[in-house]
Amino acid sequence: MNKLAIISDIHGSSTGLERALEQADREGAKRILLLGDLLYHGPRNPLPDGYDPQQVANLLNARKAQIDLAVRGNCDAEVDQMMIEFSIMGEYAVLLQGSRKVFVTHGHHHHMDHLPDLLAGDVFMQGHTHIPVAETRSGIHLFNPGSVSLPKGGYPPSYGLLDEQGLLVKGLDGSELLRLDLNRAD
Repeated sequence: MNKLAIISDIHGSSTGLERALEQADREGAKRILLLGDLLYHGPRNPLPDGYDPQQVANLLNARKAQIDLAVRGNCDAEVDQMMIEFSIMGEYAVLLQGSRKVFVTHGHHHHMDHLPDLLAGDVFMQGHTHIPVAETRSGIHLFNPGSVSLPKGGYPPSYGLLDEQGLLVKGLDGSELLRLDLNRAD
């Protein structure tokens, strides 16, 4: 299985995105999944370090062949799609990983407190809160990689990885923050 980098809530920070991509490259991630809020910082957020939406678009467009999926965040707009060379306007996506369903969304419509219909062993993945989560509730695996630019809840900037062992939240310094074994059902 190839490693998959999971990046959310960039909010226009070229610095945060560059660090996440560097760490993902070090980890050997060949594919990227984006959970929304790519270019704009949003009216409730401060300007993140390295705020440069045009550079973020350039960095993402340079890796468009690696980006398997991107979903729309609440700060993403049609004008952002004009800068991005791959689709970012879907509210959610459903992927199949063997017999497991993986529901991917930003988290402002579907979220961990209002899950879509999923079975035990399925995965629900979201961003939006800027707070990392890697846990299993009622047999459903819940994952949020946090934010590469504007972390909350006392966490450092972070991104996610999917590998043979499961889902991980990693700090931009390479540290492991959270781990979720997808073969556990509790």
